[in-house]
Amino acid sequence: MRGIRITLIVAVVLAGLFVAADRAAVYFAENKAAEKIRASQGLAGTPDVSIKGFPFLTQIADNRLDEVDIKLDGITAGTGDRSVHVSSFDAQLHGVRIDSSFSSAVANRASGTAHLSYEDLSKAADPGITVAYGGKDNSAGNRVKVTGKVLLMGQPIQRSVVSTVTVVGGNTIRVHADEVPAQGIPGLEQKVREKTDFDRQISGLPKGIKLDKVVAKPDGVDITLTGSDVNLAG
Repeated sequence: MRGIRITLIVAVVLAGLFVAADRAAVYFAENKAAEKIRASQGLAGTPDVSIKGFPFLTQIADNRLDEVDIKLDGITAGTGDRSVHVSSFDAQLHGVRIDSSFSSAVANRASGTAHLSYEDLSKAADPGITVAYGGKDNSAGNRVKVTGKVLLMGQPIQRSVVSTVTVVGGNTIRVHADEVPAQGIPGLEQKVREKTDFDRQISGLPKGIKLDKVVAKPDGVDITLTGSDVNLAG
């Protein structure tokens, strides 16, 4: 009986040591992966990387991680000749293939969200344009209010339009006015649309990530992200 008790104690101690070693390895790998992603993607800040699954060491032996969650606040994505501040970026990566040095990491599939405030979306629009929440409707909540001034025959005219915001081509946000109140003034609708309707391509996200859909909320715009064969490093 005493021998069985000693064996159990040894087993518990060894299990504890294994768990401690496993968690230490996870911590090291998360920090290394975060730094590699920051460097390869040219990010100003370091992302928060969380490697899921236990035990971690057996996943490393297979050069494959079940799930990796990435969170980053305050990144800047390109929009052609402009840039747009992305308030938050969260992604869940599944089936991540890695090498032993973390010099490359490719996820089989990915999903996530990105958030843009209306202030930052306004900055990505043409000068003098402001974008705000457009309220709820029956079209999946993707309405925004766009306000700006135009010159018509030398006279400044301000208009606010309710616009629908959509995703085009997997990499572009489109803002298009549902209707422009022209009040019978010739040429006014075209002038207003030249300012309030715009497309902005979002670049700089990890290769393989696509914009899926967008929803306007009171505090900003939420973009759903999807992807396959997402290249995070290397």
